[in-house]
Amino acid sequence: MKSKKTLITVVGPTAIGKTRMAIDLARHFGTEIISCDSRQFYKEMTIGTAVPTPTELAMAKHHFIQHKSVTEVYTVGDFERDALLLLNKLFTQQDVVVMVGGSGLYVNAVLYGLDDFPEVPEAIRQQLNAEYETEGIVSLQAKLQQLDPQQYAQMDINNPQRMIRALEVCLASGQPYSSFLKKKDINRDFNSIIIGLTADREVVYQRINDRVEQMLESGLLIEAQNLFPYRDLNALQTVGYQELFAFFERKMSLAEAVEEIKKNTRRFAKRQYTWFNKNKEIQWFSYTTEVAQLLKNSTIYGKHF
Repeated sequence: MKSKKTLITVVGPTAIGKTRMAIDLARHFGTEIISCDSRQFYKEMTIGTAVPTPTELAMAKHHFIQHKSVTEVYTVGDFERDALLLLNKLFTQQDVVVMVGGSGLYVNAVLYGLDDFPEVPEAIRQQLNAEYETEGIVSLQAKLQQLDPQQYAQMDINNPQRMIRALEVCLASGQPYSSFLKKKDINRDFNSIIIGLTADREVVYQRINDRVEQMLESGLLIEAQNLFPYRDLNALQTVGYQELFAFFERKMSLAEAVEEIKKNTRRFAKRQYTWFNKNKEIQWFSYTTEVAQLLKNSTIYGKHF
């Protein structure tokens, strides 16, 4: 007999409207929202990560929004542990909880568990960090593209920490990082329904461009200036900030930095699609779908209730 407890997860590319759908679902079921957007964990990063507005936060209770500082280390393993503990608590009061975010690794950690990777000798880690310091991220990108083209095609190749992590596993094991994914079979004690929001590529790209312009109007430049002293921290290895840091360092003009933000965000959206399209459990809907229509046409009111 299936548990009556159900986690509804809303995924999709950046700027597609996941927050709106998650809030509508949470209000329909009278429940709370778990955010698994790893960029929204940090309290100093508001504008550049499109954190829900105060009005949106007041419409449904959110968890894991700006609960950490950029100076703190918070891994996907930490999030998996904390999210499962919270779910256990929420499910004592609710039959349904909503999770939302575009960070595929964090979504998978909660739904399926993390994978078992081999131990990595410290010498390999030091070697890769030294290579990053002296040769930059382009060298790491080229190496990962050669050792694990499958992982290279779907990950954030502008995040040095994740690049180094994948390369560590490749070099320590002699096998692709991607070969270690999904080897565990973990059964969660809740039902899972995954809703994906999508649109034509041109629409997604236009929404991204519009969002970047809106962020700039809302003060992204000032926010990035305040974070500039922390630019080497992992939390700041993020699209929208790195490009402005390059502008502050006079490596490019402001106009060039803005165009780079738009271009890199579009690339990020493409990688999100690559990641989520592998998951055949996702039920895809147009970003314009209203919650009533989604409830009618998904399995939310089918076999799970």
